[in-house]
Amino acid sequence: MTKIASILAIGTAFMLLSGCGPSDENNENHANHNSSGEVIVPETYTYESRFVDGESAVSYSGQIARHLLINELDLYIGNQLEEDALSNSVFGSQEDFYSAFIFYYEFDSDADGATELQTPTTPAARQATFNEVSTEKDLISKTAGNDSVTDHKDWSSDFVGWSDASIAAHGGNITSPEGLLRAFMNTLAMQAYDLSEGNPADNPIEGGAPLPVYVTPTGLDLKQLTQKFLLMSVAFSQGTDDYLDSSTQGKGLLSSNAREGNSPYSTLEHAWDEGFGYFGASRSYGALTDQQIADGSQVDADEDGAIDFTAEYNFGASVNAAKRDLGSADGAKTNFTEEAFQAFLTGRAIINAAGDELTDEELDALEEQRDIAVSAWEKAIAATAVHYINDTLQEMNKFGSEEYDFATHAKVWSELKGFSLGLQFNPSSPMNEGTRFGDFHALIKDAPVLPGAEDADITAYREDLLEARAILGEAYGFDAANLGDEDGENGW
Repeated sequence: MTKIASILAIGTAFMLLSGCGPSDENNENHANHNSSGEVIVPETYTYESRFVDGESAVSYSGQIARHLLINELDLYIGNQLEEDALSNSVFGSQEDFYSAFIFYYEFDSDADGATELQTPTTPAARQATFNEVSTEKDLISKTAGNDSVTDHKDWSSDFVGWSDASIAAHGGNITSPEGLLRAFMNTLAMQAYDLSEGNPADNPIEGGAPLPVYVTPTGLDLKQLTQKFLLMSVAFSQGTDDYLDSSTQGKGLLSSNAREGNSPYSTLEHAWDEGFGYFGASRSYGALTDQQIADGSQVDADEDGAIDFTAEYNFGASVNAAKRDLGSADGAKTNFTEEAFQAFLTGRAIINAAGDELTDEELDALEEQRDIAVSAWEKAIAATAVHYINDTLQEMNKFGSEEYDFATHAKVWSELKGFSLGLQFNPSSPMNEGTRFGDFHALIKDAPVLPGAEDADITAYREDLLEARAILGEAYGFDAANLGDEDGENGW
């Protein structure tokens, strides 16, 4: 990544805003204009309040709390669930195991907000518990379809992408985002209960290693499916179809830029911050290298000896963006990290420099930056789907060899499915054009094709994966050099 220019000079926004003085409202508070009236864009996500001298106008702790709930659920499934099942001392039924997952999904901060966080940081985190990050936050209320005022579709009837109802045999359904999440968690709870009863899931590969508790014999990694689909059905959906959307009066980018109650920010400033929070980048994201972000490095930017989850930690899509930038081909390099971060910085500066209501020109400029940020965010996810198509092809190339690992195959396919299911939540996604989304999921199916299948079925599925990859390439304009070859090599 590179340093952000200190003064807005980007396309339409510069033409509209340069040379314009502050609006009449709150003139004394417009610290984000220079003497020429140009909008100043900072290098970090740092904006001073227009309403309270000396206070920050940035606030998105609720979004970080939800990222942490997703993180903590994933850590529990990966690090503790199997031990709990094998100890057989805490849970005595499928419902008991299911309740351990619902603890995070339907989180009750009044009862459990003092729960210690397990997400590791170096140095140690400033916040040790959920309530030290934010209170009264859960995942269920923000799952696509459950906060429906701005939804561009009715997710109780229009949700698509999973057609095999057997995943819901133990609870949940495949007709809504919440239903599918519950199906994943109920299936996982059933597998954990079976393990506690001495009946672990069998690896269908003769002589294969015992399966992790979260991997099914059909090749589903329920840990990956749950985490990735939560990132999409909560963070991506809320970010793109709520806080950064501009189709519902009084919501998202059509919110008032007047002060929100007694807070140090406006309603619009807060909405933009919440969209940025769901992208997951730290406030000094632009000062980090892609390698640092991809490696999960944390930087104590304020040098207080602790990592502030609300400012100094990178979550979710912001990390995938760096990974894909690093993996892009020479001569076809992507820069999703800088595109997204610079657009978030610039849009926020436009808002901070405006009056209580944006002019039409200011709103146009803001929507332009929103489009850049959301496009980079979604492209990073779509490129990650390409990456996992390629990983799946590479695992299929190992069929019949000692190098093949069933759990790895399940993992990479499930990451592909979990991420790509959520592309439908962005109202402006190119995957929503025509039948693209449905065609794509018909090709990747609801489970991977495994060793032992008929040769013709294996060959056909490989061709389907290549066709699905081509759909992503066409939809997002990805360079062929980043898509890879027929074996899944030499690409993302």
